[in-house]
Amino acid sequence: MTQKIAILGASGYTGAELVRLIATHPTMDIVALSGERKAGMAMGDVFPHLRHLNLPNLVKIEEIDFSGVDLAFCALPHATSQEVIRELPKDLKVVDLSADFRLRDPAEYEKWYGKPHCAVEMQKEAVYGLTEFYRDDIRNARLCAGTGCNAAAGQYAIRPLIEAGVIDLDDILLDLKNGVSGAGRSLKENLLHAELSGGTYPYSAGGKHRHLGEFDQEFSKIAGRPVLVQFTPHLAPMNRGILASAYVKGDPEAVYKALADRYAAETFIEVLPFGGLPSTRSVAGSNFVHVGVSADRIPGRALVVVALDNLCKGSSGQALQNANLMLGNEETAGLMLAPVFP
Repeated sequence: MTQKIAILGASGYTGAELVRLIATHPTMDIVALSGERKAGMAMGDVFPHLRHLNLPNLVKIEEIDFSGVDLAFCALPHATSQEVIRELPKDLKVVDLSADFRLRDPAEYEKWYGKPHCAVEMQKEAVYGLTEFYRDDIRNARLCAGTGCNAAAGQYAIRPLIEAGVIDLDDILLDLKNGVSGAGRSLKENLLHAELSGGTYPYSAGGKHRHLGEFDQEFSKIAGRPVLVQFTPHLAPMNRGILASAYVKGDPEAVYKALADRYAAETFIEVLPFGGLPSTRSVAGSNFVHVGVSADRIPGRALVVVALDNLCKGSSGQALQNANLMLGNEETAGLMLAPVFP
């Protein structure tokens, strides 16, 4: 049976990535694409790499007839997303790629995003979209809130270690390198080639990054008490990819075993042999995650490194994985593309 799909915000990077992935999906058919500033344009003109696909033209959201749509992906900016989703049909399944429904506490949303939430009742029904840890809840969800890409990478490194009780919860340091596509497609001076290429720099340091709200929420929930991590992201001169390095206090062998055991049955998460460390190149353009563990020269300390593609597993691939669960599809449908190399 064909499932009819709408993508709202299809003119951005995550929207285009959804189109690329769904193009190989066995049951999904894209019937509507929205792009407010590019309404009326062909998708192939906005993204030439999609020219070979037979796609509907971009339109404004109010022009879409949702009566025959089975699921909508919402790839709109934060704050805009909640306003749009609250006006959609109440029986429409939605996967939101923005931050608007990630945080369960409205006060936490206002703290991290600087304005009150305008769809608090819907926030209560949203399921957090870290697939490997919320799979059963996502299957039964109407509204799924995709995680932040940085938040996903950090959680893949640390969640199983908190669950297994193998690390010191008060001594977690997370250092992350992020590809420039994570900043979106809008023109920004600091993202110009002349200002970004050839250099790397930290941003939102000192506890200011919004994805800390997700770390606080999720890690504290697992531990049953507050868990605060040190987190510094860095913008790297690469188009795609996240490399998260987590420095933890715990026996390296126990850390490795906790991760290997937790991910043993996961199709998309590969734990490398002990001592092996991953590269963003090895997962580029794919829904796969590579995890590596190394002992430190200081006894009782370990390094955990996670590599994933921020646009795919960190956002659009994760969204499709969750949509598959919500629609009763094989979870891996449309997502088994091998990474692109070199």
